[in-house]
Amino acid sequence: MSRKFWTTMLTVGLLGLAAALPLSAQVGGGGGGGGGGGGRMDPAQWREQMMTRIKERMGATDDEWKVLQPKIEAVQTAQMASRGGGFGGGRNRNGGGGGGNADAAARPTTPVAEASKALQDTLEDKAATEAQIKDKLAALRAARAKAKEELTKAQKDLQELCTPRQEAVLVSLGMLD
Repeated sequence: MSRKFWTTMLTVGLLGLAAALPLSAQVGGGGGGGGGGGGRMDPAQWREQMMTRIKERMGATDDEWKVLQPKIEAVQTAQMASRGGGFGGGRNRNGGGGGGNADAAARPTTPVAEASKALQDTLEDKAATEAQIKDKLAALRAARAKAKEELTKAQKDLQELCTPRQEAVLVSLGMLD
């Protein structure tokens, strides 16, 4: 994986940790130990807190934020799409059983994720021909290239609206190059 990818993943993880730490004191009172995962934060609430932290770091006014937030969300969506929808490039590892994975079902499906899964399925088929593998690989590369173009456009649209300080904050967060 590229250094940029891992920097972005680290940034997203740290933002999640930073958002969860103050909340853990509010929700569970801190301490208390682990358990059955009963204190999981609502994804919408986590996203809202992350956006609030980004707004604060950027020093954006409420009026600026009304314009910037949709562009930031567009970049985040394009980044996820270019990575195949999240960690693992869209590969689905079912453990069997009828319970299903609620998190996997809630994840958006992207063309990159679909092409990645199609390639993986072809690779797992021992009877797949080299031509089939080449076709799936070409489809994945084409999906990645299109997603990268969309990400570049979303980043450009966002960058045009930023002050130099705001741009620097977004670069440090891995949202802009």
